[in-house]
Amino acid sequence: MTKKSLSFILPAFIWLIFCGFVKAESDSAGKGSGIIYKFDIKEEIAPPVWHKTKKAFREARALNADIILIHMNTYGGMVETADSIRTAILQSKTPVWVFIDNNAASAGALISIACDSIYMRSGANIGAATVVDQTGKPLPDKYQSYMRSTMRSTAEATGRDPDIAQGMVDPRIYIEGVTDTGQVITFTTSEAIRHKFCNAQAESVDEILRITGKEDFKVVTQELTVTDRIIGFLTKPIISGLLIMIIIGGIYFELQTPGVGFPLLAAIMAALLYFTPLFIEGLADHWEILIFIIGLILLLVEILAIPGFGVVGISGIILMVTGLTLSMVDNTGFDFTGVELTGVFQAFFIVIIASFASLIGSFYLTRKIFGERTFLGELALHTTQQTTEGYISADAGYTEMIGQQGTAFTMLRPAGKIEIGGKVFDAVAESGYIEKGENIRVVKYENAQLIVRKA
Repeated sequence: MTKKSLSFILPAFIWLIFCGFVKAESDSAGKGSGIIYKFDIKEEIAPPVWHKTKKAFREARALNADIILIHMNTYGGMVETADSIRTAILQSKTPVWVFIDNNAASAGALISIACDSIYMRSGANIGAATVVDQTGKPLPDKYQSYMRSTMRSTAEATGRDPDIAQGMVDPRIYIEGVTDTGQVITFTTSEAIRHKFCNAQAESVDEILRITGKEDFKVVTQELTVTDRIIGFLTKPIISGLLIMIIIGGIYFELQTPGVGFPLLAAIMAALLYFTPLFIEGLADHWEILIFIIGLILLLVEILAIPGFGVVGISGIILMVTGLTLSMVDNTGFDFTGVELTGVFQAFFIVIIASFASLIGSFYLTRKIFGERTFLGELALHTTQQTTEGYISADAGYTEMIGQQGTAFTMLRPAGKIEIGGKVFDAVAESGYIEKGENIRVVKYENAQLIVRKA
C-alpha cells in the first residue's frame, strides 16, 4: 500500500468511525424519548366525549406525541358523536391505539375499529353496533344501512375484515366460522385476536408498553380543567333538555306575571348556559342562535301585539325549535354534508319533548300557584264580571265616554282593564303597553271595545 493511498483511506476510515459514533449517540438519545398521550372514554358516547377527544388531539399535537392511546370502557351512545371521533382518528397523522378495558359496544366498537391498534383485557368485548332508540329497540333499516356502511368503510381503512364489521350491526349477515344469521357479532378478546380485530391481550397500559417495546416511552395522561368539566356537563343531552325546559317555562311564566322578573331572568340564564358551551364546541353557529332569537321575538309579537294566533306565532315557534335543534348538530355553517339524520332527529326530539314537558309542568304549576287561569293568564279575560264589582256591559253609553280620563286598572299589553269613575271596563291600548296605575284617556269606541292611550 502506497503512502498516497494510505493518506486517502485513513481520513475515510476516521469519517466512518465518526458517523457510526454520531448514529449511536442519536439512537441512544432517541431511546426513551417517545411520548404516548393517553385519555379516557369511560362514559356514554356523547358531546362531552367529543370535547375530550378534540382536546386530546390538540394537546397530543402540541407535545409532538408519538402515539395517542384511548383507554376505553363504554356501552356506546350517540352515533353522530362516535362518527365525529372516528373521522378524527382516521385523519390523524399520529397513530391511535385503543385499550379496551372491558367494553367497546355499539358506538365504542366503531371508534375502536377506526384505531390503528386494538388491545383488549381478558374478559373484554367488542361489537353489538346495531343502531337503537332510547328504549333499546332497533331503528328502521335506513339507519342500520348507514351504520353498516360506516363500519364497513372504517374496517377497510384500517385493514380489518369489512364483512365482520358490518356483521356487528346487522344480524342477517352470515359469515362462515364467525356467526350464524340472527345474531349480531360481539367478540371476546380471544375471538377478536383470532379474527384480527385485536392485536394482543393486555391487562394494563404498562403491559401494552411492554408488549410493543415502548417501556421507556413517557405516558402523558389528559387532565381536564374546571372549564372542560363544566362544558362537558352542560353539553350532556339530559342537561340540554333541562335547560330547554327552563327557557320555555321561564317565557311562559313571564307571560303569566307581567313585568320583567325572575321567570324571564331564569329563561335568559338558561339560554346562555344552553348556547354558550355549544358555541364554544363549534356546534352552535351565529346564525343558529340568531334563528332562535328571531323566533322568540316573533312569538312575543304574536302573543302581545297581534289578536289571535296565526302565521307570525307559528313561524316563531318553528324558528325557535329549529335554532335549538341545529345548535346541537355538528354541521359547518349551512353545510350538512356528513351529518347523520339520526343525530338531527335525536336533537329534534330532545327539543320537542323538553318543550312539551315544560309547558305541561308550567301550566300545572300556574294553576296551583295562581288558581284557575287561562293559558295566557292576564292576556285574556277568564273570570265572571259581577256588576257588584263595578263591571257593566257594553252599550251605546260607551260612546259618551270618549274623551273621559281614568287609570289603568291592570296592565294593558295591549288588552286589559281600565277604571273610570269607580267602574271597571275592558279596554285596549291604542299603541304599545300601558302600565297598571297610569292615567289614561278614552280616544274612541269601536267593535264593542274602548280604545285608550296614555293621558
